[in-house]
Amino acid sequence: MNYLYKNETYSIIGAAMEVHKILGAGFLEAVYQEALEKEFLLRNIPFKREKQLKIWYKKQELSKHYVADFVCYDQIIVETKASSNLTNDNLAQIINYLKATKNEIGLLINFGQKSLEYKRIIFDNNKMKSSTDYAD
Repeated sequence: MNYLYKNETYSIIGAAMEVHKILGAGFLEAVYQEALEKEFLLRNIPFKREKQLKIWYKKQELSKHYVADFVCYDQIIVETKASSNLTNDNLAQIINYLKATKNEIGLLINFGQKSLEYKRIIFDNNKMKSSTDYAD
């Protein structure tokens, strides 16, 4: 299967795996975010942390906005969690980020389990439809 931004998403997931390998489960989300930021720097993965995402309604910008944990390669939204499991609300959150930005790829990464859990979300803004690749 030919994935959009395959190499970039693999690089991001690899960085998250390294963070999880060293820290394991049990820390707060902010700890994983800081460690992931350092790992991105070590691996030369371009990113913006806590990037504000504009929301539009009928071509008008709203005063409210989302804040993504990371946007990597100016294209991939990365949302981190540190919980016992990922929920449908977590998935809806990143889908809304993709809708708002018109980006097509998001990674939902959960450091809260014994093994790193992640989902790669593909959102087709033209069809307003998402699909998910699971790995846990």
